[in-house]
Order: sequence, then C-alpha cells, then structure tokens
Amino acid sequence: MIKFLKTKGTLFLILGILGFIGVAVAVTILGTGHSAPDKLMAIYIGIFGLIPILLLLIIDRICVWKFGPVKVNKIEVYVLTAFILLFVLNWIRLQLQI
Repeated sequence: MIKFLKTKGTLFLILGILGFIGVAVAVTILGTGHSAPDKLMAIYIGIFGLIPILLLLIIDRICVWKFGPVKVNKIEVYVLTAFILLFVLNWIRLQLQI
C-alpha cells in the first residue's frame, strides 16, 4: 500500500481517503445515537458526504491513468492553492464587513 501511494498516489487521493474515514466516523457516531434525528442525519451525511468524494476519486484516477501522477499532482496543487487563496480572501472580506 505504501509503495502504491508513493508511485501513483496524488493529493486528492490522500484527501479522498481521509474524507472517507472522516465520513465513516461521523456516520458511526451519529448512527449509534439514541434519537431518530441522529440516525437520519447519519444517513444524510453518508449519502451526501460520500458521493462527492467518490466522484472526485473517480475523476482523479482517470486523470492519473491518462496523464500520469506527476502531471496530475502538479495541477492538483494549483487547484488546492486556489481554493485556499479563495478561502483566505473570503475570510478577510468577512472580517472587513463587520
């Protein structure tokens, strides 16, 4: 597994695996609750949390198969940097709005 991640692993693959683990933990914690709303929330998180992650992983694997992991990693770093920059700019905008 470690050899696979070193040779064909990408940034979105690692984040996708961590996302799957996070969703699974959240669904397990909410699903073992005593109230019906907790169980319903677990179902919604399971459905709406796993579908985008699964689509991201499928697109990532297709791009790695077609272009190779080095080129895909370079693009994924640019995309992630753009999202972080937008997040910071939005945070600054919200702080100045007060």
